[in-house]
Amino acid sequence: MTNSVRRQKPFLSLCAVFAALSAGLLIYSQTQALAWDEGFHLLAAQLIKAGKTPYLDFCFPQTPLNAYWNAGWMRIFGDSWRVVHSLAALLTAGAIALAADFVFVRFPVPDWRFAASLVAALLIGLNGMIVQFATVGQAYGMCLFLIVAAFRLSILAVDRNGPWLAALAGFLAAAASGSSLLTAPVAPVLVLWIMLHNRIGSSLRKFAGFIAGAMAAFIPVFWLFAEAPRQVLFNLIQFHLFYRSVEWHNAVQHDLEVLTAWVDSTEALLLGLLAAAGVLFTIKSRQDSRWREELVLCCWLAAALALYISTAHPTFERYFLLLVPFLGILASVGFYEITSRLDTSGRRFWPVVVVTVLLCLGLAREIYERRDSYTWPDLQEVANQVDQVTAPRAPLLADEQIYFLTRRTPPSGLEFPDSQKLNLPPVVAALMHIVPRAEFAKRVQARMFDTVETCNDEDDERFTILGLPQVYSQKVVVENCKIFWDRLP
Repeated sequence: MTNSVRRQKPFLSLCAVFAALSAGLLIYSQTQALAWDEGFHLLAAQLIKAGKTPYLDFCFPQTPLNAYWNAGWMRIFGDSWRVVHSLAALLTAGAIALAADFVFVRFPVPDWRFAASLVAALLIGLNGMIVQFATVGQAYGMCLFLIVAAFRLSILAVDRNGPWLAALAGFLAAAASGSSLLTAPVAPVLVLWIMLHNRIGSSLRKFAGFIAGAMAAFIPVFWLFAEAPRQVLFNLIQFHLFYRSVEWHNAVQHDLEVLTAWVDSTEALLLGLLAAAGVLFTIKSRQDSRWREELVLCCWLAAALALYISTAHPTFERYFLLLVPFLGILASVGFYEITSRLDTSGRRFWPVVVVTVLLCLGLAREIYERRDSYTWPDLQEVANQVDQVTAPRAPLLADEQIYFLTRRTPPSGLEFPDSQKLNLPPVVAALMHIVPRAEFAKRVQARMFDTVETCNDEDDERFTILGLPQVYSQKVVVENCKIFWDRLP
């Protein structure tokens, strides 16, 4: 049944749309994509490639699989952000394909199968957060692919006799958590759903298989914990519980603004309203119980992720992009239920065009609003200037993006800039490779760095504390980043 459905001509048209979305993601990833926070992710991968170990050798408050993934590809193709961005874009495209294919294969109304799956693909692939942040060096692209793949495998697992598909689903769901803790709710939701909806074979065997697969995915984390338990606990648990909001003034107000930001977003409003309609009709539906169960799983995954991500303090809009594939599937149902009740005279093309135009306009606006933001080619110009004024092995104080681009190893404590805001007991700070910002200011005043680069504004606290104009005689501004060198006596 599944293969015969994919042999139909509409599926080829869907593949063409998917290819266009993939090309768009790849192009954006190589031209405009840059998230400032990805700098320390890429630097971490570069340090791993050079033989260093996260937690043991530098502060890294993230689960490590994405960093090791990027380091592996850097070992093959070199320390290039372009390689990492390309891989992230392809993984994101894979998540879109898996979600759209699910709708195409499983949608219970054959005449609407293509339109519904096309809307799902567009709602995911033209989402501004997906385009801007799932194409960078952070773990979003990998997590999207892994959680959607785990979702697809979990659905298959309940109809198979053995535990192997459940084990693979557990492995992928845990690998997503091993790449970013933001996806932590996915594995519990999937294993519970498998237990409740299992149709063939032993539920306990599938539960055991799922847990075994999940444990296998976390072997790198367990190994690091065995090597340095205090550092791993600090980076993965204590930092997020006690230190994330340090120096975040009005953090509660910030979180409230993030949680209500969807009101100003065309894509978020459209996605949310259609998904809400899909949920409503799913609850009321009494047809095709399997399809309904699978949609309910999408509801639980989206709800669990939304609630969990909302508890991050501070939280950010881009975190919620992890919900988009599951909301997109639900929205395709809402799209069908609404448009099929309208007098479209059998023409399903025009409602799809309307959705596409709205999504494109919203995406174009978001990209236009970021037109003055930094890009990696901009930062490469800064890095080139730093290399010109700094000897190869001279001490350098710079942003993590510049360390990555110049392939210079940062002094201990500069791998993760946010750690500099922490004031821990000296013994603990040394163990965690954390150096307070005030200490770096002292080192600057003591003329310990040949060059200092910063992309912060002159009225920024860091710039003021360092007192750079009193230490260096030479200054140049490149792409709004300031470079100081030639130390005064």
